[in-house]
Amino acid sequence: MNADQGVGQGRTGMARPDLTGRVIVVAGASGAAGPPLVEQLARAGALVVAAGRSAENLAPVLKAGNTAGSASGQGRVVPAVIDLFDEPAVQEWAHALVTEHGRVDGLFHLVGGWRGGAGIVESDLADWRWLHDLLIVTLQHTTRAFHDAIRDAGGRLAIVSTPQAQAPTAKNAAYATAKAASEAWTLAVAHSWRDSDAAAVIVQVKALLTDAMREAKPQAKFAGYTHVDELASSLVTLWESPAADLNGTRLCLTPPAA
Repeated sequence: MNADQGVGQGRTGMARPDLTGRVIVVAGASGAAGPPLVEQLARAGALVVAAGRSAENLAPVLKAGNTAGSASGQGRVVPAVIDLFDEPAVQEWAHALVTEHGRVDGLFHLVGGWRGGAGIVESDLADWRWLHDLLIVTLQHTTRAFHDAIRDAGGRLAIVSTPQAQAPTAKNAAYATAKAASEAWTLAVAHSWRDSDAAAVIVQVKALLTDAMREAKPQAKFAGYTHVDELASSLVTLWESPAADLNGTRLCLTPPAA
């Protein structure tokens, strides 16, 4: 169950899955990785719940996602302004979603952030506390709230992580430790779903690349970076593989060295 798997470029070439009727939550939808994932899920026919802390930041995500969904005639995007640090609020939100829609089929936890750059002694442990809450606590709250619904639906959970979780250095200790803890929590969720048709997956990237980054630095090579569109395509196609083949795995999207 814990074997690593490589994904590479092949997933983007797969036929787009039909997610009509599925209800999928994207936490951290207004971050760099959120908009392309929301669009691709909506285009595949899903009802996408785009979650974030700011209605203003979610607005363009909703607009683009619903435009993509209208092309399929099925998918649509609805907002959820929610504080993922507030577990009672998250539990209430999850219960309301399941009550309204009768199911939740997936949770993509894209809440992210980075702090670091100093050594073991020189680093500020306030950075660790910030990363702990942002990367671990929000994951715990969302997975606990949606655990049973996703299990019952034979759904998918995915987080985005980094190879640094298995290869930390002194200057990225806090970040790598938080990612490693997030991975451990996700693998524990996978273990809890071992007798079901649900799957919890860790997707590892060196770093994410957006079109805006390319425009800002047109001469940069961004070696080893994964474009957010490629990440989105890989997440959308998780339903194309049996849960038994996915559950508890790490999927590496880091492009091979040229």
